Amino acid sequence: MILFALLIAVACGCGKGEDKKEPVNDPKLLLGFSQIGAESAWRIGNTRDIEEQAENYRVSLMLENANQKQENQIAAIRRFIAYKVDVIAFSPIVEDGWDNVLLEAQKAGIPVILVDRDVSTEQEGLTACVIGADFYREGVMAAEYLLRKADALGLETLHIVEITGTENSTPMRQRQAGFMDTIAGDERMTILESIDGDFLKSRGAECMRSLLESYGDEIDVVYSHNDEMTLGAIPEIEKAGLIPGKDMIIISIDGGQKAIDVLKEGKINCVVECTPKLGKELMETALKLKAGEAVEPVIHPTEQVFSDEQDPNGIAPRGY
Repeated sequence: MILFALLIAVACGCGKGEDKKEPVNDPKLLLGFSQIGAESAWRIGNTRDIEEQAENYRVSLMLENANQKQENQIAAIRRFIAYKVDVIAFSPIVEDGWDNVLLEAQKAGIPVILVDRDVSTEQEGLTACVIGADFYREGVMAAEYLLRKADALGLETLHIVEITGTENSTPMRQRQAGFMDTIAGDERMTILESIDGDFLKSRGAECMRSLLESYGDEIDVVYSHNDEMTLGAIPEIEKAGLIPGKDMIIISIDGGQKAIDVLKEGKINCVVECTPKLGKELMETALKLKAGEAVEPVIHPTEQVFSDEQDPNGIAPRGY
């Protein structure tokens, strides 16, 4: 009864936008999870999958929505420590600034799992593992598509604009690095500007308007770090009298259903998958840690590329 009351108290303090669920009967594990927010279809799908898998694995889940604020995540982790959860997991909004709270978790003997994103700490060993996409590889796959597209069209010059994710976040840094490393040395490729879109649709639209004002139809390629920003940018391209997918090569990352639908319309040329379905790996890893078993330090799902090089009508429903 005490545990039940504590869980209900935490649920009442969670951020807006998350459905609260009562703890499962006879749980195998008590898991505290801090989600970044609900800023995209990807993030909502990620939360949904974690909730569903918690039920499947009989894990009692204490879920908090940080509403895009690091201070909310730090406060949530401290609450998890106070309630003596078995394992803590969170998706860090940025890489830096976690040392103190992670030291607190370590001193409390609670292992920490990073989901979707990594952190940068001064001391090693503060987290048990990271479960999520290989963001660097996603950037590589996006660039490899562009190189193939340039070859197929016989293009000699390509002017690229990049709409990046949240500054200093793991996906932003690694998606940029993978892309830039892959096109480096190809004299056809010129980066006009990289601009922070914060993974938000509204910011994607704002960034695209700014880029069009600066460069207009000089832009040949838009490389966007997620679908939400891409979907914000496309209407701005059309308002400028240009045809996305034809006048500009559009490359996106995530692989949500809306982006795949726009790919089928020909307004996006390439979508690199970044699956949000990480719940199964999270539950299995958390159960291993509670049992005192060793886990792999990095766990990556298998991901693919969808593009105009294939028949997009064969792509199965995405589920997010």
